[in-house]
Amino acid sequence: MTNSPPPSTSAFPAPKVALVTAAPALESAIAGLADRKTAWVQVPIAQRLQYLEDCLTRLASVAAAWAEAGCRAKGIDPASSLAGEEWTTGPVCTMLGIKALIHSLQAKGQPQPQRMQTRPDGQTVATVFPASWSDRLLWLGFRGEVWLQPGQPATQGWAYRQPTSEGQVALVLGAGNVAAIAPLDVLYKLFAENQVVLLKLNPVNDYLGEFWLAVLAPLIRDGFVAIAKGDASVGQFLCQHPHIDTIHITGATQTHTAIVWGATPAASAERQALTKPITSELGCVTPIVVVPGQWTEAELRFQARHVASMVAHNASFNCVAGKVLVLAQDWPQREPFLALVQQTLAQTPPRQAYYPGAQARYQAFLDRYPQAQPLGDRTEAVVPWTLIPNVPPQAGEYALSTEAFCGVLATVSLPGSNATDFLAAAVPFVNECVWGNLSCVVLVDPRTQQQEPASLDRAIAALQYGAIGVNVWTGAMFSLPALTWGAFPGNSLADIQSGRGVVHNAYLFDHPQKSVLFAPFQIRPTPIWFADHRNLRQIARHYVEFLVRPRWQTFAQVVFAALKG
Repeated sequence: MTNSPPPSTSAFPAPKVALVTAAPALESAIAGLADRKTAWVQVPIAQRLQYLEDCLTRLASVAAAWAEAGCRAKGIDPASSLAGEEWTTGPVCTMLGIKALIHSLQAKGQPQPQRMQTRPDGQTVATVFPASWSDRLLWLGFRGEVWLQPGQPATQGWAYRQPTSEGQVALVLGAGNVAAIAPLDVLYKLFAENQVVLLKLNPVNDYLGEFWLAVLAPLIRDGFVAIAKGDASVGQFLCQHPHIDTIHITGATQTHTAIVWGATPAASAERQALTKPITSELGCVTPIVVVPGQWTEAELRFQARHVASMVAHNASFNCVAGKVLVLAQDWPQREPFLALVQQTLAQTPPRQAYYPGAQARYQAFLDRYPQAQPLGDRTEAVVPWTLIPNVPPQAGEYALSTEAFCGVLATVSLPGSNATDFLAAAVPFVNECVWGNLSCVVLVDPRTQQQEPASLDRAIAALQYGAIGVNVWTGAMFSLPALTWGAFPGNSLADIQSGRGVVHNAYLFDHPQKSVLFAPFQIRPTPIWFADHRNLRQIARHYVEFLVRPRWQTFAQVVFAALKG
């Protein structure tokens, strides 16, 4: 089979759009959005679908250049298999988000889940993934659920049930680490929340602005989106602008604190520097809860690769990177598994520490943990993968309360030699002693699942995280827009943790609580987030083509490429 290029959009002349930089241009852009916010609310679904189709086609035409730019910025060979990481976390994730919104709008804002069920405790759970034949074949054995907030109705698509007479202008403060975050946040504000958007690029990855301009050009042309760039002072100016109605940020808690409080959070809301609504996704110290069982040698090796990949993906500059390995002290396979994790990380090629401040954050961990074990050489450009054994399992511990945002993995041991006893200790530990409530992974073998299903069910129900991956890294959940993405509800502005609100949420649930993705214990073929994947770039290229032209021939190319991974 030949590698077909993505479809061209040469037949669609690009609207004259540009990044907004100077102060007068910012004022003009905000004024233009304010003038168009009511018009956006009145745009019919048929026209919205056309916008999304146009964006999808335009994205296909810039996908290769977009991914290549990300590779250059992060020190990745654009021709390597690893380059597929930039394809999947940029163009592919964005395409999946667009396709999911198209499906939602075709259902008039109320797409029907595959199943709705009520748990014995009364909580409603919607099974939303997989929904298509291609997802069923590509994600064999996976099941994705959205759990709704107890006591709330299972309603969907409020923006389409009760459109407001006046729109709003949303400011989206883009993240600098993963390329799909900013465009997906923009599209969610537009199509799920009915708000026109000013996107402020993060200086770390504002080189991608030209591609987002190209993708969103139809919406920019018609006055519903504008894109600006600049430093923190520009962001501060925009947050305080009277014509900005709402704000969404993906970033650090320190930035959120500066926006909302001006300095240190105060106990009284009277000290707030910001009073307009703000939603946020602010990262997490992601725990990996390893449920004790009797694993085969193949299972031990697979899950060691899995854990290492949770650390190494995107050079560990992910808000859901694996950061704390939670193990049972009396698990007989504890030491062999830890040895395999260490060995696998040591064999994983180092990555360029492209994100600002990585070296300082890494040094802060070394200063506090003399037992840290670097598994490679440290250079000006590289933070080595580093294991920190025997971290005390107590609230306030630095490794449990500080997001490293570099290649560090701490280990913690808790009492318990069986699943029931261990989960009874692990769930309150990660809920109460580990910072953040965005992301949590649970690894449990199928025999233990069969022997102690009630213990596992209770644990999943009790975990207070917005994204829970059972035998799957939660980074995969980011790429599946049927699932919600955001912190567990209930964080206050004074104790924001991983943030407030959700994005993605393609089923447009009004009151989601969390999403849970179940996967086989040994996923086949090699998952696309594995650091040792051999053919990721080719999978991503073919998948882009399939998403634009969903045919059996293009799907077969994806499958054949995956089998070579």
